[in-house]
Amino acid sequence: MTALPIDSVKSQFETKILHSHLVVEAETGSGKSTRLPLWASEHGRVLVIEPRRIACTSLAQYLAQQSGSALGVQVGYAIKLKAVFEKNTPIVFVTPGVALRWFAEDGLKSFDIVLIDEFHERRWDMDLLTAMLKVRGEHRLIVTSATMAGDRLVSYLAAQRIVSHGRCFPVEVQHLAQESRQLPQKKFLERSVVETIGNELTRGGEDILVFLPGRKEIAQVAQALKAFTDIMVVTLHASVSDEERQRALTVQPLRKVVLATNVAETSLTIPNITCVIDSGLERRNVQRNGRTALVLSTISKASAAQRAGRAGRVMAGRCVRLFGEHAPMELATPPELQREELTEPMLAAACCGYQLAELPFLDPLPEKSLGQASEVLRTMQAIDQLGRVTEHGKILNPLPIDTLYADLVTRMPSKALKEAMIDLAAALSVPANLYQLAGGEQAQELDVVEPNLCDVTLLIGLVRGKRYPGVNIDEQALTEAMGLAEQMRALFELPELEVASRYQREALAKAIATLHPELLFVRRAKRQEALGNGQMEMLVGKQSRFGDKAQAAVVLDSHSLPGRGVKQTLNLASVMMPVALTLIDELDLGEWRQAESRLQTEQGKVLMERIFAGRVVASKLVQPQGESAIQAIVAQVKSGQLLDGFYTQRSQEIEHWKLFCALGLNEDNSVHRKEVNFDVWFAEQLEALGVNTQEEMALFEAADFPFTGIPDWQYDDFTQQYPLSLTLSDLQLQVEYFPGRKLVQVIHCGGNRKDDPKRWELPRFSGWKIQYRKASRIVDVR
Repeated sequence: MTALPIDSVKSQFETKILHSHLVVEAETGSGKSTRLPLWASEHGRVLVIEPRRIACTSLAQYLAQQSGSALGVQVGYAIKLKAVFEKNTPIVFVTPGVALRWFAEDGLKSFDIVLIDEFHERRWDMDLLTAMLKVRGEHRLIVTSATMAGDRLVSYLAAQRIVSHGRCFPVEVQHLAQESRQLPQKKFLERSVVETIGNELTRGGEDILVFLPGRKEIAQVAQALKAFTDIMVVTLHASVSDEERQRALTVQPLRKVVLATNVAETSLTIPNITCVIDSGLERRNVQRNGRTALVLSTISKASAAQRAGRAGRVMAGRCVRLFGEHAPMELATPPELQREELTEPMLAAACCGYQLAELPFLDPLPEKSLGQASEVLRTMQAIDQLGRVTEHGKILNPLPIDTLYADLVTRMPSKALKEAMIDLAAALSVPANLYQLAGGEQAQELDVVEPNLCDVTLLIGLVRGKRYPGVNIDEQALTEAMGLAEQMRALFELPELEVASRYQREALAKAIATLHPELLFVRRAKRQEALGNGQMEMLVGKQSRFGDKAQAAVVLDSHSLPGRGVKQTLNLASVMMPVALTLIDELDLGEWRQAESRLQTEQGKVLMERIFAGRVVASKLVQPQGESAIQAIVAQVKSGQLLDGFYTQRSQEIEHWKLFCALGLNEDNSVHRKEVNFDVWFAEQLEALGVNTQEEMALFEAADFPFTGIPDWQYDDFTQQYPLSLTLSDLQLQVEYFPGRKLVQVIHCGGNRKDDPKRWELPRFSGWKIQYRKASRIVDVR
């Protein structure tokens, strides 16, 4: 077997593994991911946890080949939808999701050693597993990384540290940025990458590996590279086909350019790579305003070192970085537990018998995220008030889909709807989009075939084998979705896809909205491009077929992007199910409020409006009762339909009384009356008298509702001194008083007079400053 740098620490490993947990630090290309599982297997059965499926399967296949036995005998693996190992296979590679499921089942009791590889990625599931294994204390732990500050981890695990220096081959690093502190740039990224690839092709050498932030950029660069006819362009990301992955991981006849995301950053050995081109960018989930937003971010220095190491695994190489040598980048990528929602980690911990908030993590968890996750899971009835998993939660956790979709699947009211929800959940749970929409005439053809403009109908139809015009399918993603749907159908003992039950679209929408009303959104009354649910706002994503005329939708999938401001988050709905506004009324969502135009004179009823997310979605005429009845009578009196003239008279009395008090003329100091207004006062009078119908009002006159304010013997003099309105020559004025400032404003409210009023035309207002206000113009009256 070829010697590797990690071999120099084998004797340390053999000695320390007998007595302690281990933290192994070794550079990329040192051989740690292949050697350590073999060494560990000499001391017991080994479970190796790899963060990515591609690395998990590739490493298992490589070690099985090296052992000379068939895959699954000495070395096996288990990932979502596929497992190749036997009951006593000495080394089993698994993804963290599989490891969590096995931990919940039996605490991983069939394994002696757990090796957690590439810990520096700080995925939530790997952090959770490490914390639970630390508490459980029944396994020997080996935690490895190429770029990890190990002191904290050694202390955290009470482990011993092993450091392996050196790599197989040297890597020359070159920075192309003009400024040494220039951060990675998104602007002109495609052009910069293609130009750099062209330059490297002219230098000679072997294959090139390019790190890009996502599938979008990979597609753009791949399209631009079609101009180079003497190379093979290969893509490598989470959802590539097995054939494409094999092309990336094997030597090809033509010089190869591999366009990859972070999946190529760790554990994988891509042969023949002599040059790495690093954009310095990645897409990362972060918490913004309580939402997990997918953000284009600068990578950490640790990730940059990992990427550079890809060039020195099988031969000497070079790394070209499109950013400055001293760019101010983070030392390490922040843990996912600190930047993503904690609903799934909390449920996983509860299913394993632990409370997420009480587990000892390397870094503390955000209290706000813990509270939000607990509320969501209690609403789903997945955990109880003490945070313990319920029977319903135990059903949700093992399902290989998001917790929300699992909750919907398990609670669908009929077999047909359960099947439909399973197929939809499968389509939404694969890492890539199942399809891309075409434009032009093909889009019009699709509208004819699927006139509801419903993304959900389209996804379920695709998983069930239906094909649509204007829909470009990602066959690899669709195959994975169909496999996931078949797996869950078998789990729930439902028919296979070929004989799927028919379902009613409206019934599915109603069932989803009933179980999770927070998924129901309506268009804004004024900003029609936006939808709201009372808690957040959503814009229609480019890939959704949601039509301009539809007014409400159930939103099954969305993603969040950073907005313009630091505190802004842009939420885009990508999978939408149009529904009628009547569904909101049918489910009794929102609240009924009395309309502004409350009174319907001819029937003596009030107009009630159902308000959902700030919008009127339904209305009805009702016979007023209780508070509504009193408000209706108040409205009738104010409009003059009852007690004609009463409102004007009492309103003036109330306003004069408030001024009387403000001037300090109220000798009995009845301060509780100073802020009264007609609506409140008259409602109190009606309530005191027990009046709540129009018929009962016929028994009363204005004199039955006296306002006790300014004493009668002072009232006439006071109103003459401080009138609320004035009529001058062809000029009508309202009068407002500001006692604290000793200011009177006379306000134009009618008349054709063009010149301003004169001081001698007005009451004396001794000691008061007087102003005349007309529209926005204010002048002193002299």
